[in-house]
Amino acid sequence: MPAAVKRLLVVNGPNLNLLGTREPEIYGTTTLAEVEAMVREHAARMGCEVTCFQSNSEGALVDFLQREAPGSSGIVLNPAAFTHYSYALYDCLKALRIPVVEVHLSNLHARAERERFRSRSVTAPAAAGVITGLGPKGYLLAMEYLLDRDE
Repeated sequence: MPAAVKRLLVVNGPNLNLLGTREPEIYGTTTLAEVEAMVREHAARMGCEVTCFQSNSEGALVDFLQREAPGSSGIVLNPAAFTHYSYALYDCLKALRIPVVEVHLSNLHARAERERFRSRSVTAPAAAGVITGLGPKGYLLAMEYLLDRDE
């Protein structure tokens, strides 16, 4: 009997739909569509399925995660601004009981000098790990970790 195909969720929070044009000096010029294409190509090479989702709404993210996480092998999550204050997202991640890797395109700690609120993540304690400041490659590294962790 063949092994079940692993499935990952790649979930992006508010304003990430503006990647490529929003503050390119911080977030780069890669669009969300390009990030998702990279993620899909990487998933195909690794033999897994991936479902991508983005919303500017906290409730839509929670609803998606509650609906789609069961049966998934892991979640790659860029909570964006929700990183700093979404206890609803934190509670959701804890309740799901599947591994999460939190990803940020920019280095939150380097930005904290100018924007102190960015130094704290309320969602990170629900994650197996956090990748910050490696740009879109962080998504691929998170996928590799999630797929390798139970082999």
